[in-house]
Amino acid sequence: MEIRAFFVLALLLFSSSFLQVARGQSDSAAEVVEGTEEGGDLGIVGEDVQDFSSESYTPAAGVETVCVFPKNPSKLVAAGEESELLVGMKNDGESHLNIIAIQASVHLPFDHRYLVQNLSVQAFNNATVPPSVQATFPYVFAISKFMQPGSFDLVGTIIYEIDQNAYQNVFYNGTIEVTEPGGLLSVESVFLFCLGVALIVLIGFWIRGQMQNLSKKTKKAPKAKVEVGTATTDASTDEWLQGTAFTQSQANKSKKKK
Repeated sequence: MEIRAFFVLALLLFSSSFLQVARGQSDSAAEVVEGTEEGGDLGIVGEDVQDFSSESYTPAAGVETVCVFPKNPSKLVAAGEESELLVGMKNDGESHLNIIAIQASVHLPFDHRYLVQNLSVQAFNNATVPPSVQATFPYVFAISKFMQPGSFDLVGTIIYEIDQNAYQNVFYNGTIEVTEPGGLLSVESVFLFCLGVALIVLIGFWIRGQMQNLSKKTKKAPKAKVEVGTATTDASTDEWLQGTAFTQSQANKSKKKK
């Protein structure tokens, strides 16, 4: 019973990682890139030019945004390493959009009031989106290498101007999974791999033991040998029978045989 309980627990631990990755991939499959660059100028002038986190703007009417992780559909972000996402914009308004900057921040998933990290601000120069045009803008960011692995919420905004009035759209507000540097070769991955190998080995030994027990039961038990020999008479038994009718009858039988 203890071995079976260990098998069940190990199987659950081993499958949890695969379930988590499958869930992230299914979420990413639901995303659709609505905007591809069909017009407008793109000029990235650098990072950390101006911090817009203290400013709050409203979205403009007729402007839609979408976000995709082109090289990372499962949204696994390694701490300390650069990650890239694409921001698609669709301008259904009547005026040009002048893109100012893209910024993002990391928050605790249960309460966005707890700010974990302000990511870099990527500014643009002469980046415009004319009316009835779709455009795509890249954004490269890096999570702090000291951040502990786990689930966090990423909030990304794009800031733009229309007729010298500032607006912003939230292009992403969802969960990302921060992992240790090294990607797949993390401590958790190595542990799960070793656990899976040990589970397979234990299952193999268990199956082998069950087959051996079954083969022993099917074998027939050997027949008991019956020894046949001559009967012997104990000398002490003949002493107390001397003089009785039994001894006399035995003597008469022996005389007749002679």
